[in-house]
Amino acid sequence: MDTEVIIVGAGPTGLMLAGELRLGGVEVVVVDKLAAPTGQSRGLGFTARTMETFDQRGILPLFGPLETSPMGHFGGIQFDYSVLEDGHFGARGIPQSQTEAVLEQWATGKGAQLRRSWELLGLVDEGDGVRATFTTPDGERELRAAFLVGCDGGQSTVRRLAGFEFPGTPATRGMYLADVVGCGLKPRFLGEKLQGGMVMAAPLGPQVDRIIVCEHGTPAGDRGQETTFEEVADAWERITGESIRHGSADWVSSFTDATRQASEYRRGRVLLAGDAAHIHLPAGGQGLSTGVLDAVNLGWKLAATVRGWAPEGLLDTYHAERHPAGVRLLMNTRAQGMIFLGGEEADPLRELFTELIANDDNKRHLAGIVSGLDIRYDLGDGDHPLLGRRIPPRRLTTADGETSTQELLHDGKGVLLDLTDDPGVRAVAAGWPDRVIVATGRESGTSSLGGGALLVRPDGYVAWAGDEPKDLDVELRRWFGNPVDVGS
Repeated sequence: MDTEVIIVGAGPTGLMLAGELRLGGVEVVVVDKLAAPTGQSRGLGFTARTMETFDQRGILPLFGPLETSPMGHFGGIQFDYSVLEDGHFGARGIPQSQTEAVLEQWATGKGAQLRRSWELLGLVDEGDGVRATFTTPDGERELRAAFLVGCDGGQSTVRRLAGFEFPGTPATRGMYLADVVGCGLKPRFLGEKLQGGMVMAAPLGPQVDRIIVCEHGTPAGDRGQETTFEEVADAWERITGESIRHGSADWVSSFTDATRQASEYRRGRVLLAGDAAHIHLPAGGQGLSTGVLDAVNLGWKLAATVRGWAPEGLLDTYHAERHPAGVRLLMNTRAQGMIFLGGEEADPLRELFTELIANDDNKRHLAGIVSGLDIRYDLGDGDHPLLGRRIPPRRLTTADGETSTQELLHDGKGVLLDLTDDPGVRAVAAGWPDRVIVATGRESGTSSLGGGALLVRPDGYVAWAGDEPKDLDVELRRWFGNPVDVGS
């Protein structure tokens, strides 16, 4: 083997996965066909759940001061996300280029190798490893690894070469995205619906505005096709009657409402994550965040498999947990597209949603979907409210001083959090010292984590809650393999 895992694609998903694998002690090479990052930023922030995920790895401070807002929307209908505990719409105004730079710094700082100007030509799953061929600045090169993960976007070469099925609905409309300079646009944060279509505009800085142009009747074309500023300006003027031709564009792009999802996220030793596994209308800025959450779910499981301690079937839980999350992503973005982009025929739907969103239960439901805070994996029976959910950020007081649920997860290991000082459950977890951190403490504020003990997976999700040592032993073996004194 030349390395243990090859990741194709150095976007947010691939870089997050690289860092996660390095936390698990895995050798990883990230390859990308671009000689350097484009500097373009389709995404401008990330969801509340993704903020928590970055925080649990100690990455969040690298972004500097972050702005969040309780106000978000669903299909352009605005409402308050703080109806959820710890709820908000997410971090705003963070260019995707900055997110990529932060994650590259983190992943390479952990020891991940990054090779640019490497373009994938072919791959073969040989049963005991994957052989991949690349064009590089030094000619054709071949790498062999135990696993290969495609994080190479909506037009994934990995997906095509490995033969993944990618069913869904084809594009029905084309849209434009651009950062324009010197146009002096009035803000249209939630979009403005006009007879000819919908336009959005949001200031990014002095003289720079992010615009989206959705003109009724625009052909879908090819995803990622070449687009000119003239095309964008023409469409803007047809819809709004305003000219932006006196300005210019830092960059322009096109996208569609195509909605597709890989029918499986793993085929043998090849896996998919992020846009390589699912494409959708960019409604609510969920794409980047979903890819990061794919990576965090996969990373520790793949690392455990490579390191040899994974219990049987652990790697298959990646598809079992993240494919349904992708289904909900595609469902909600399609629904938002119907509300947001439809013509007069969608007016009754918009009116109905406006009424429904006035209800707090409906607000909580929709906010949970878009923010990612509603994700709950099927991790077994039990009535504890946190079972299958991510442990919330809480301050803790331990014998060693103050800490938090986030800080306990910085090293990418599992955590047994003993909230009642029970030596019985701590003794059980002592058999996994290399995989599970044992912490005894109590919440510094009003308790909301419940009593007993919580077994938290490396991705932050609660796999067990209770006070029965025998049950804990079962769940430790289920997620972390055999204890060190019983064998590998």
